[in-house]
Order: sequence, then C-alpha cells, then structure tokens
Amino acid sequence: MVVFPNCKINLGLNITAKRPDGFHDLETIFYPVPVKDALEVLAAPSVRFESSGIPIPGDADSNLCLKAYYLLKQDFPEIAPVQIHLHKHIPIGAGLGGGSSDAAFVLKLMNDKLQLGLDTAALINYAAQLGSDCPFFILNEPCFATGRGEILEPVALDLSGYSMLLVYPGIHVNTGWAFRQLTPQAPKHSLKELVQLPVAEWRGKITNDFELPVFESYPVIGQIKERMYNSGAVHASMSGSGSAVLGIFPKGAVPELSWQEEYQVFSIR
Repeated sequence: MVVFPNCKINLGLNITAKRPDGFHDLETIFYPVPVKDALEVLAAPSVRFESSGIPIPGDADSNLCLKAYYLLKQDFPEIAPVQIHLHKHIPIGAGLGGGSSDAAFVLKLMNDKLQLGLDTAALINYAAQLGSDCPFFILNEPCFATGRGEILEPVALDLSGYSMLLVYPGIHVNTGWAFRQLTPQAPKHSLKELVQLPVAEWRGKITNDFELPVFESYPVIGQIKERMYNSGAVHASMSGSGSAVLGIFPKGAVPELSWQEEYQVFSIR
C-alpha cells in the first residue's frame, strides 16, 4: 500500500516557557501543505527500510519510519515483518516536519492495513513518543498547538482561496542552537485569536520567534521573506526553526521568480 505523507508549515511560532524536562512550551498554528513524500509498506520476510529521492542522513536503523513500526510491535507482537520504502521529496531539516509526517503515516497505514483498532487518541499517543510534530500529522488538519506541539486543537482555517510559494534555500539551522538564542515569554495575543484575522492583517501580528536570531545568522533567509513581500505576498514567514520560507499570495498570483540553483522551490496554486 502506498500513501503520500505531506509536510506542514507553522503560521506563527511563540516559545512561551522552558520546561523542567528540558523541552520548551510553545504555541503555533500547524497547517498542512501538499508537498509530499511517497511511502510504501509491504509484507516481507524480514524488516527492511530503504529510501530514494533526497538522500536521508544517518543510519537507516534510526529512521523514524522504523521507529514507528517497532513502537507498534511492542504492543502488537503479532505484527509481521514489513519492507518500508520511502521516496523523499520534502526537504530535510527545513522546518517542514517531513520526517515526523513519514512516521505518523506509518502508524496510520499499519493501523488501517492490519486492522489494529487504534482510535485517533491512541495514534496521537504513539506519535507523541516519536517526536513533538508527529501528533499533528495524525489529525493532519489546521490546528492550534501548545505544549511541545503535541496538544492539538483544530481551528477553522482554510487557505484554499490563496496560492503559496515555499522556498527552501538548503540551509540547515540547528534546532538546539536556535532554541538557545531565545528568551521564552508569553505572547501578548494568542495565535488562536490572531489567525482568525483576515490574512492581509497577519503581517507584523503573526510572527515566528526564531526569525530574529536565524535572520541575523543567515541573512539570506530573511531576504527570501522580504522578496516574497516585495513580490506581492499578503503574508510571509519562516516555518519552524527554519530554513524554509512560505509566502501566501492572492489566488493564482504566485510570481515567476528566479532563485539560486540549489534552492528547492514549490509553487502551490
């Protein structure tokens, strides 16, 4: 069976507190975006993981897709071996949650394929053990997220009346470094309220705390955001801790811009 895990963007990201467990509390709006990987899971004589497309760094045995499989197998030992093939298209280390999406889709696919009977709450619980972004991809709809990102509340938000431009400049921003640059503080206004404003009013109100330190260290990322505004975007923002930048444009008005050859550019019309 083949599924197509999509990525997400953060519409605003506020780091609100440092937690005793070393993580941070945050608030953000997760929004699904149709830039996708391809994931196939098949019965096999032994457990195998292989990939194509964008090279995936690290040992295959540490891939989140395999971790998702073994997490389920702890509670369902009768699960047979599988072969997992991942074709990687979502940029890695871009703040788009591609690896988290792949893992969450493994959980959902195996639950459906093997009829494990797990409900949404149970799948979210498994996903939370794999990473802070993973639970979002179980719901995969616009959500206001708090805690580490695993506490989710669906929000009424539909951007289908707009077009989007997603640009990844190939810069990997170390997430640990990015968090160390911030002083957590509660925002004056919750993103859950701000996201209900007209999109044209988001500029300067819906912000990403990571942008200031990241733009200072990697000016080209800030320049991408500014170029989007100069080219007609009604809203532009870096996603997560970077370095992908999203521009939201009037429907059908994504400009034809030239970018550096090494950039990955996705137009969502």
